[in-house]
Amino acid sequence: MVRLITHNLLACHAKGCTTNNFPLEFKDVQVVLRESEFNPEFLRGFMPKIEWPALLGAARELGDTSLPDQLPEMLDDDFLKALHHVLLEIHVEEGIMICPNCQHNYPILNGIPNMLLAEHEIA
Repeated sequence: MVRLITHNLLACHAKGCTTNNFPLEFKDVQVVLRESEFNPEFLRGFMPKIEWPALLGAARELGDTSLPDQLPEMLDDDFLKALHHVLLEIHVEEGIMICPNCQHNYPILNGIPNMLLAEHEIA
């Protein structure tokens, strides 16, 4: 499933595409919201792995403005619930992710991103 927790870890790996290849941009997406169990301990543990500007940009690209511009110093329950919603409950079902550098398209079908590259695209 393409959720923003996954999207925040994906970069383009096409041959020669080594700079400005993250984050991938969304285009023509269909978004579905699916509730999931709130786990504040998981979120606190995952925080160091999050690229905040990329997450914030992707969330806003998908129409969610619940996260603050800056990562707060205090990770209270209100913030963690908003983070949980953005990372785990927003699902991109259909669409395309596009590399901002080489413009390579990664299609998303039935919630699954196709990150495979053709042989001539492999670095």
